[in-house]
Amino acid sequence: MTGRRISRRRFLGTAGAAGAGLLVAGGIVATQLDDSAEATNAAVPFYGAHQAGIATPAQERAFVATFDLTTDKLDDVRALLRNWTRAAALMCAGEPVGPVEGDQWAPPIDTGEATGLAAANLTITVGVGPTFFERDGADRFGLANQRPEQLIDLPVFAGDALDPARCGGDIVVQACADDAQVTFHAVRNLARIARGKAVMRWSQLGFGRTASTSREQETPRNLFGFKDGTNNILAEDEAAMSEHVWAAAGDTPDWMAGGSYMVARRIRMLIEVWDRSTLLDQEQTFGRTKITGAPLGKEAEHDTVDLVATDDAGDPLIDPHAHIRLAASSENAGVRILRRGYSFTDGMDTRLGQLDAGLFFICFQRDPRTQFVVLQQRLSTDLLNEYIKHTGSGTYAIFPGVQDGGYLGETLLG
Repeated sequence: MTGRRISRRRFLGTAGAAGAGLLVAGGIVATQLDDSAEATNAAVPFYGAHQAGIATPAQERAFVATFDLTTDKLDDVRALLRNWTRAAALMCAGEPVGPVEGDQWAPPIDTGEATGLAAANLTITVGVGPTFFERDGADRFGLANQRPEQLIDLPVFAGDALDPARCGGDIVVQACADDAQVTFHAVRNLARIARGKAVMRWSQLGFGRTASTSREQETPRNLFGFKDGTNNILAEDEAAMSEHVWAAAGDTPDWMAGGSYMVARRIRMLIEVWDRSTLLDQEQTFGRTKITGAPLGKEAEHDTVDLVATDDAGDPLIDPHAHIRLAASSENAGVRILRRGYSFTDGMDTRLGQLDAGLFFICFQRDPRTQFVVLQQRLSTDLLNEYIKHTGSGTYAIFPGVQDGGYLGETLLG
């Protein structure tokens, strides 16, 4: 994996609950093309106080997967996370997890599809879901009393049409990079290492980041064509990160200090319905102009939103149910989250002949109960709900960072 990229790569395909592979729907192969600029040779440090992939400037590609444990032995879980830690550190440095060549009568240790590719800013972020601690009322590993109160099962929200096969999972892995094949390689090799101890529950490929997490990044557009995440928390704002994102030493439980809480939501966009809507309706739905991203009544994207401005008839310039109004921190007692989502396309819905595409929403926060849940309940009257539905969901406690010689989850498992 070290060295410069040999050539441009195009990665075809998507991944479903059973793993990764090509999806053929209605005779059309779902494709995700790496048509961005050449991925860099940069490697993001794996070890540190926090896991990478949260405050890291958002990369262009993602592969998120959850796993269900098939073992009831805590020692097996420790061994799995130790092995994952070693493999993740190597892959994030641009190295294979082991030899690609060697014994002709044994499978190679590394699967090899990233040989010759750069690290491409790969980050691998790992955490655990509620069912890691307790399933069907059973304390699986004697750790039920260590489940954080913040790690909740989300309530039902407006627009939920959740598929159980796309929800939950004992362990979550988020792999992000500037090359889709690098993210695929990362999750594939972790899945291989997990055999006998865990199986993949669901997975989602993402392309085209839908948020900026650094001042150096331009605000991207979502599949509705609007700039998304203009007022996101930026990694350079350490005060905001400390207040809204990182679990602190004073929080409970102690093992989460330096970690965070992840919410993942697969949001299908009703593309065909949206495409028949007028520009006026689209802009009123978001509360922004489509091309510039400026709040209605303003000229530039980052102009201050004026929520009290009225039009000539005396009506609010920004609709009372516009997305920008309902999501504004000023309207939610200062509540903020760190958004880190991606667009996705999973072929066609053959029943309706419509694109199965949308936003794979990812956010990190200090406490989902007082952050994501509050915001999502506020969005129950969002005009955007006419054009979206939520089909997958999960909450996860993301481990603190790990030091060289340690392993992911060490603060919990000892």
